[in-house]
Amino acid sequence: MKALVYHGPGMRAFEERPDPVMSEPTDAIVRIAHTTLCGTDLHIMQGDVPTVAPGRILGHEGVGIVEAVGASVLGFQVGDHVLVSCITSCGRCVNCKKGMPSHCQEGGGWILGNLIDGTQAERVRIPYADHSLYAIPPDVDEMTLVMLSDILPTGFECGVLSGRVKPGDTLAIVGAGPIGLAALLTAQFYSPADIFMIDVDDNRLEWARRFGATRLMNNRDGGAAERVMALTEGRGVDVAIEAIGQPASFDICQAVVAAGGHLANIGVHGKPVQLNLDKLWSHNITLTTRLVDTTSTHMLLKTVTAGRLDPRPLITHRFALNQIMQAYDTFGQAMQERALKVVISSAS
Repeated sequence: MKALVYHGPGMRAFEERPDPVMSEPTDAIVRIAHTTLCGTDLHIMQGDVPTVAPGRILGHEGVGIVEAVGASVLGFQVGDHVLVSCITSCGRCVNCKKGMPSHCQEGGGWILGNLIDGTQAERVRIPYADHSLYAIPPDVDEMTLVMLSDILPTGFECGVLSGRVKPGDTLAIVGAGPIGLAALLTAQFYSPADIFMIDVDDNRLEWARRFGATRLMNNRDGGAAERVMALTEGRGVDVAIEAIGQPASFDICQAVVAAGGHLANIGVHGKPVQLNLDKLWSHNITLTTRLVDTTSTHMLLKTVTAGRLDPRPLITHRFALNQIMQAYDTFGQAMQERALKVVISSAS
């Protein structure tokens, strides 16, 4: 089969790889219909995720059709259309049972495109298929559902839920990329009063406005934090969500979070950041970091199916699988290409 393979920082190739084979009775083989690229994939290409070894097929998002199931798989059969979760869950260990499959103790967690071969290929092996796949309802736009593999549950769980957004809150999201926009979309479940969106890309800020942000701030001049504080009369925001993974964006969150507020980190950080405890120690701040657990995926799937949440506008570019190298170039130059999410579809 053809697949996108990581060969070390800055090196990738679209090449022939052996078809995946099942190694456990709980496995399934899924033929990928649609996959996508994630900001985490760009971090991998920059060398920020050392657990990814050269030779790994990247990708942890996708929808497809089940081609084979192991003897112990009970919930799926050949021909089923499925959503692939970015998190693999055994469903049995202590962490999975307490709702934290991102730290599955039986070889799950974030392994696709990280510790095992991922979804940017014609086929993928899914361990623990019963707990790591979701049946797709009929008559649903399957390309849109790729947004449910990772970015929507990540924005919701790591940003909105960890930040404890509640009605009437003032919210600042630093980073108007796909993850920040996913947090923006799902934060509105809780009716915040004011949503600041901070970025350096006017195109992405315009998308944020369309998606419901009430205040837009281009931080090209580095003055966004001061403007947020001025507009909140020096109080700051109830919830600050970091959605980039850079020291500068984390600094903005620290500068604008109000006393008693929440700072929810989503971004993948490849470098240390400075925690300004000399200023925050007395401010009753709650700081959260986490991987997504995808425990909200069922709810989000029902919300999208019912038409209450529409992630389709997040998809700005479409490519065939044999154009995936071009897709990486486009996504890596998102500002110039005016890109949000790029979707890669198989020919068959």
